[in-house]
Amino acid sequence: MKRGRGLVAVVIGAASLGTGCLDAADGRARLDLLVGHAEGSPGAVDVDDGLATVRELGPSTIRLWAQAPVVSFRLAPPAGDAAPLSVTVENALPDAELTVTAADGGAVSVTAEATERGTVRRWTVTRPSDTPLGFTVAPPDAGQLTPYRFAVFGDVQEAIDRVGDIYQRMNLEPELRFVLIAGDLTQRGEFGELARFQRELLALRIPCYATVGNHELGSAEGLFQQRYGRGSYHFVFRGVHFTLLDSASAMISPLTSGWLDAWLEAGATSPHVVAMHVPPLDPTGIRNGAFASRGEASALLSRLARANVDITFYGHVHTFRAFTNAGIPAYITGGGGAIPEKFDGIGRHYLSVEVDPASSRIDPTLVRVYPEE
Repeated sequence: MKRGRGLVAVVIGAASLGTGCLDAADGRARLDLLVGHAEGSPGAVDVDDGLATVRELGPSTIRLWAQAPVVSFRLAPPAGDAAPLSVTVENALPDAELTVTAADGGAVSVTAEATERGTVRRWTVTRPSDTPLGFTVAPPDAGQLTPYRFAVFGDVQEAIDRVGDIYQRMNLEPELRFVLIAGDLTQRGEFGELARFQRELLALRIPCYATVGNHELGSAEGLFQQRYGRGSYHFVFRGVHFTLLDSASAMISPLTSGWLDAWLEAGATSPHVVAMHVPPLDPTGIRNGAFASRGEASALLSRLARANVDITFYGHVHTFRAFTNAGIPAYITGGGGAIPEKFDGIGRHYLSVEVDPASSRIDPTLVRVYPEE
């Protein structure tokens, strides 16, 4: 059973949000709706809940970038010959398997292919006809309710040349199943920087699921969705709910807020992890690294508390802080290498988090990473 929490009072703030921030945040949320949907010569691809972006769709090729440990999608092919299909999922769990079912009940042959990286999984699918197909990419342990670990970090920005040592340290933890990054992958959000971050991820033996930070807002609209997928999304793995929210504009858009209602309801009786970039409230107040509206911040935290969210993770402030918001354990982990807070002695770091679905226990551990001189 999950523990209950008392509610905090919602502060009705008089501060108003500029229409620019609201429009930008809602615009990104509308772009989220387009993620996972594509049409091409093999047919139309629809990814459930937008949990992968379609990177390539050719006559005999589907290539996805996954944003969750379990991804399901459908292919509605046009009438014609059913040629073999190559399905590649990048940013996948190394032990992910592909299951394919045909709408007409016909047999489908799936053959795993060798790849150059563990997080790149590829299969050849031989279709018996041009019937619609359903695909599920998942590891064998997806339904287990035993303890496991994941990692959280944030704020790489200009330290892209040094992020590899963080990945090397993460690779030393065999229990880690995946990593969450709470935004600010890049310095300016440019296409080349976003592509570079993905190339650096090849050094990581497990996938990394990202949400957008304010440093991803400085370039052309929609680049994050093209390269990584949604800024706000929800998935479940081994009985634990994960919600990542786009708070890069120091707010949650109204559209995202509507999705959040369903995600909070889905995770109300299960362990629930929520991560975003800008924290609703700054625990120290030194930099005011928080939402533009304290009223909106308090209202969001009250919603999380009512829904029994178990833990929250944030970035944006380049240090480590452990505190509570609305009775919810909260952590700032902004040690991905961006210019650190001075004199705090924290340095570069990430959090290694053990979660037990059966007891709802979630236990983060600070892992400090020091670059070579």
